[in-house]
Amino acid sequence: MTVTSRTDAAASPDDSAPNEFLAGAPAPDDLLALDRQVCFALAVASRSVIALYRPLLEPMGITHPQYLVMLALWERSPLSVKQLSGLLQLDPGTLSPLLKRLEAIGYVTRRRDPRDERALAVELTASGRELREQALLVPPAIMARLGLSLEELKVLHRSLTQVIAAAAP
Repeated sequence: MTVTSRTDAAASPDDSAPNEFLAGAPAPDDLLALDRQVCFALAVASRSVIALYRPLLEPMGITHPQYLVMLALWERSPLSVKQLSGLLQLDPGTLSPLLKRLEAIGYVTRRRDPRDERALAVELTASGRELREQALLVPPAIMARLGLSLEELKVLHRSLTQVIAAAAP
């Protein structure tokens, strides 16, 4: 695996102190070479792919984390905050502000579950359900931008799912 490192870009010609670490490629057996790290490749890929979503989601008035909430709710609504938290693998403290913003823009409602007053149920509004039509344009646009076929994305998804499972506590 080779990832283009931004290390070279960080060193400007004006740097007065020579940096022998920036000169030349790492040894082929260097286990600590940045561009050979799975964590680095995943971090860069994550930031890069999420950045592709921004211009597609902005017209809908939502961020990528809010989009993930909406995807879960389009599959099944209502969901409890606890269920959403589990599906999205986010702690409730992180999820709560996302839900508040989605409620403020009119895409979801939050209410106490009548069967369990301790649980907060999150449900799509009519506007939230209608937003799904716009969102249908997002996956094909991402596929086109990445230049990957559906089959290639399925293989990538399977590999990432294996990594997630292996890294789970």
